[in-house]
Amino acid sequence: MGGFSNFAISFSIISILTGAVTLYGYGYEMGGPLEMTLGWPVATVFSLLLAASMAELCSAFPTAGAMYHWTAALGNPGLAWFVSWMNLVGLLAMVAGINYSCAQFLGPVIGWPAERVFLLFLLLTAAQALFNLLRVQWVSWMNDASVVVHIAGVVLILGALWWGAPLRPASFLMERSAGTPYVWVFLLGLLQAHWTYTGFDASAHMAEETESPRTKAPWGMVLSVGVSGVFGYAMLLMLTLAIGEKPPAATGSTPMAIAIFAGALGERAGALMSLGVALAMWFCGLSTLVSGSRTVYSFARDGGLPGARLFRRVDAHGVPQVAVLAVAASSAVVMAWGEAVPVVTSLSTVSLYWAYVIPVWLGWRKRREWVGEAVWNLGRAGRWVNLVAIVYTTFICFILMMPPNALAGKTMVGIVAGLALVWWGGVRRRFAGPDWSRGH
Repeated sequence: MGGFSNFAISFSIISILTGAVTLYGYGYEMGGPLEMTLGWPVATVFSLLLAASMAELCSAFPTAGAMYHWTAALGNPGLAWFVSWMNLVGLLAMVAGINYSCAQFLGPVIGWPAERVFLLFLLLTAAQALFNLLRVQWVSWMNDASVVVHIAGVVLILGALWWGAPLRPASFLMERSAGTPYVWVFLLGLLQAHWTYTGFDASAHMAEETESPRTKAPWGMVLSVGVSGVFGYAMLLMLTLAIGEKPPAATGSTPMAIAIFAGALGERAGALMSLGVALAMWFCGLSTLVSGSRTVYSFARDGGLPGARLFRRVDAHGVPQVAVLAVAASSAVVMAWGEAVPVVTSLSTVSLYWAYVIPVWLGWRKRREWVGEAVWNLGRAGRWVNLVAIVYTTFICFILMMPPNALAGKTMVGIVAGLALVWWGGVRRRFAGPDWSRGH
């Protein structure tokens, strides 16, 4: 992959036409218009700090597996094993949430029965898995196309609403929801933005397949967050201003964002938007499946998974086919367990953020030992940027597991407890991390 393709895969997984649109109704219900006006910038700034902190580590350790390898390289194979499992859980839940949302958007357009949306979800996931079995260059081309789809989609939405919809006055953007205390519901509403800002680590996972990875992969991570922040904010503000005097209610098959667009410009326009958003979501799921399969492969390569010999196999083109199929199948199990998109997205966000922040924390403690290897680095500001990213990410992880997403919190507690039992029950005696961390 070149630098643009590396950026494209993270940009596609962030997918402002997936996270921001899918959970628009959730964010609006929590914090009202002010959630869109302030929540997105807050999440963008802190996500940039986290992405920049991870980009430094990526530059120092440009390997598939990313956070898993960074943690091991910083001297803690046990935490590396835990981080890799958190990353896997997060990616599996992400694939599930993206593809189920895609099915919800696509179903009404093609006349698919609402009660059979899970079947459509399975078909979409299977199509992504089959495409992932092809050469990595083909997937790279699809990611490049995804950037065009996302940016063109946002521009079309902005133009259509600006010229064709009756817009509310700008003062509407400062109105709050009726939830109390407001600070609490505002924080809960940040799930909308923070689920969007997950998956940018894909640039690091693809480092071994990227030219000049010590510079291009870090830039891919940071730019994917920055570009998404700008285009996503413009789209959210315009979508909020297009809400009529009576905000449309979401249904099981019609998310609030689509209802807003249809109410502003008509049913046909709403259907076209649904189709475009569904296409962007499918691209997003495709890219996430790529990232997940490389995570499985890198972990299995070091014997960290049951059946490692099977999962680390690659075909003649270097594609880990069994890992691809395993991620696709496991995401269906996660969706069946989580039942609702907000629960699955909360589980995904928290799992991934734990996987992100642990190596950043270790890197902050041992910064002098590795920063000289980072061609891409933050210089003197790095230590403070790392610290702010650590504190905020830890804080938001606990917020996003609170009701109404308590099932995600309980599931996370169960996962952590189960991993601890497995680790202390025997894995710690036979798992020593990547080969190079043992000096081989």
